[in-house]
Amino acid sequence: MDITAFIRELLFGHDCVIVPGFGGFIGNYTPAHIDKSTGTFYPPVKQISFNRNLNHNDGLLVGRISGSSNINYGDARNLVEEFVGELRRKLERGEKVVFDNIGSFVNNQEGNVQFEPDRNANYHLDSYGLESFQCLPLEGYDVRKRIIRHVGKDPVKKASVRKILWRAAVIIPLLSVLVAVPLKTDLFKTKIEATSMNPLVTAEFEHNKKAVDEGIKDESAKIEENIKPISEIPAAPEVVVPVAADENAYYLITGSFKSEKNAVSQGNMLKAEGFTPEIVAAPNGFHRVSAMMCSDLNTALTKKDSISKKFPGTWISRKR
Repeated sequence: MDITAFIRELLFGHDCVIVPGFGGFIGNYTPAHIDKSTGTFYPPVKQISFNRNLNHNDGLLVGRISGSSNINYGDARNLVEEFVGELRRKLERGEKVVFDNIGSFVNNQEGNVQFEPDRNANYHLDSYGLESFQCLPLEGYDVRKRIIRHVGKDPVKKASVRKILWRAAVIIPLLSVLVAVPLKTDLFKTKIEATSMNPLVTAEFEHNKKAVDEGIKDESAKIEENIKPISEIPAAPEVVVPVAADENAYYLITGSFKSEKNAVSQGNMLKAEGFTPEIVAAPNGFHRVSAMMCSDLNTALTKKDSISKKFPGTWISRKR
């Protein structure tokens, strides 16, 4: 009887499965990791190794065969012993024994059992359905170029700063003088001076001055007649400005990029997934990629949970 199916079943729930009289299969856990050289992401893995020194009967395998095949414990143990005996005879003849989705066994030149695990088998239950995938970095963004461009700029010269301070020290006092002189003197006040010593010219000046003063008084009287008290002026009708209704809309943002090219690239990915992407300009100059727009917050929260499964880090932004 082939008992490899029972071994595979037990490896999903146990870290060690012993085949009495032959050896033990041990599950080794490896966390998720990234291969930066190829840009490949690997899920958590539990791969199998073999230890021929673990050959005592712990009852796990025999008990599972007994319960699944509806036979007593002694008969199940006899089935395991027959399987191990046949396995050893094949190895002694130099044959290669393969356990499907577990690995293969051969005898080396010294006569010791050598195990080669199946690299494609993963017995980690939390990684069920997960496969490795490759994600290449976005083009057009190189941090080293930004650093080189920043370092390549010429430093600000101290001489230019001194020149600016010297100009400010000269210009500010001049501006202060230009503002203070008209305020403290009669430089810009109009006045009429009579410098002639001729009495006829002086009399004509006095006559003209009197006529000018009387004309100013007449104009002032006319202006006062046209001025009405404030209470008599009809009040202007109030203008009622309709207030626009506040449209509540929410964006589901999947990413924010400084480069518009990178934002368009993620927009194409969203479009391929069936979304209606939109690139929204952010106040800080970045380009935000919106998977969709929702009319209320409850809908946005519901949609965010589903979108986050394919685009982790998705957040909600209110439309401005």
